[in-house]
Amino acid sequence: MLKKMLIAAGIVAGGMFAMSQAVAQEVTLRLHHFLPPQAPVPANFITPWAEKLQAESNGRIKVEIFPAMQLGGRPPALIDQVTDGVVDVVWTLSGYTPGRFPKAEVFDLPFLAVDAERTSRAAWRFYEKHLQDELSGIKPIALHVHGPGVFHMRAPAIETLEDMRGRTVRGPTRMITQLLTTLGATPVGMPVPQVPESLSRNVIDGTVIPWEVTAPLRVSELVNTHT
Repeated sequence: MLKKMLIAAGIVAGGMFAMSQAVAQEVTLRLHHFLPPQAPVPANFITPWAEKLQAESNGRIKVEIFPAMQLGGRPPALIDQVTDGVVDVVWTLSGYTPGRFPKAEVFDLPFLAVDAERTSRAAWRFYEKHLQDELSGIKPIALHVHGPGVFHMRAPAIETLEDMRGRTVRGPTRMITQLLTTLGATPVGMPVPQVPESLSRNVIDGTVIPWEVTAPLRVSELVNTHT
């Protein structure tokens, strides 16, 4: 849900940006995230934001972007990387550190997101009113969610509740893995960069992810139904 800083939402997940310290003059910020650079969020949000920041500071503030965990570690480590000062800014999901941001997990509850824009606005208002203590030590730059999630599965497609039974499905967060269990599936938790390999090795039958990451992760080449 809350995209970078950290916070999960939508039916699957989301996120927000977090910053560890105030910027100084002539500063270069290192920004770390887990998606490939061609994915919609890096291409249409992170990179344009970095370019805007540099332009409006007359070149005083520069942002070096490191996609796809290029600086090392796995996606769940991103929040510690920013709080420990290893990097200056991260884009990540709160759901990757279950139990660390329990109030933020409200946006990870299934069927909560109406659409990404309105739910993202709600996430920011919720942060301002209810998450100040939970996110102390982190400076959120933005919080956002994605739209409702989609089941991307090998045939047979998920068309009824009974179709969930016995299927092994990747779940992004503990809220969603609980949902999958309730629906009769066998959930497997993992960060989204692990999904393509897990599909190709038949570790999972399918995954729950938003539409926008299916192309950059090549998920559509590994499954043949979408619900």
